[in-house]
Amino acid sequence: MRLGIFAKTFPGAEPAAVLAAVKQAGYETTQFNLACAGLPSMPDVVPADAIAAIRAAARSTHVSLVALSGTYNMAHPDKGVRDDGLRRLAVVIEAAAALDIPLVTLCTGSRNAVDQWAYHPNNATPASWFDMATEMSKALALAEEAGVDLGIEPEQANIVTSAKDAIRLIAEMGSKHLKIVLDPANLFEHATPDEARSIVAAAIDEAAGHIAMAHAKDRHGDGRFATSGQGIVDFPDFVARLKAVGFEGSLVTHGLSAEEAPGVAAFLRGLL
Repeated sequence: MRLGIFAKTFPGAEPAAVLAAVKQAGYETTQFNLACAGLPSMPDVVPADAIAAIRAAARSTHVSLVALSGTYNMAHPDKGVRDDGLRRLAVVIEAAAALDIPLVTLCTGSRNAVDQWAYHPNNATPASWFDMATEMSKALALAEEAGVDLGIEPEQANIVTSAKDAIRLIAEMGSKHLKIVLDPANLFEHATPDEARSIVAAAIDEAAGHIAMAHAKDRHGDGRFATSGQGIVDFPDFVARLKAVGFEGSLVTHGLSAEEAPGVAAFLRGLL
């Protein structure tokens, strides 16, 4: 496994400076965000000079780009908002292909019109699943043409809440380009350490063979997110189970400050 971090952990809008900070903190790969190149995360266009700057930064720092963020609300109640998000996703997918980034990460969304990461009681309805799946089918057509994979992350507040949901969606889509991004802290909210370990273990077994990338975020038992190693996620068990199912991708941490990054790198590298 390669050790990575969200590029947005570090401030700045110059790719060379951001990726130098990634490297200095002890990471070899990153999940990139176009905001780190002075653009909106979901822009209308990615200029050629931005592509060149990102590529040059990755080459000079020896930090690989494992994924590119392409998140928008794929279940927004307003179809016009979804259409605009898909249009921007096409731009991100095109940028990923130009940069040889293999994975674009998505958000399966929420009926919450204000926050795509916030729960809404209608998330579990068939209509919400249908809208999200329709959007995913369109996104996959773009990804397949570009030769890029899409990564969905089970999140308690989104339409896809579990590894079981993710496998269902993959089966419905019938595309080898749809993968899973597995973050243990997003698989539960309130739990004891034993309960959390059991939930995460079951998810790895369910998702085995479909995991493109693992995230390393932590959570306290009362539901608050935490920096890796400071909550109740059993990271030694998480990493061991990923290895046991043959996962050889990147473990990418986020939800931490730039100041915490070197310590988390040391903690996670010790497990790898």
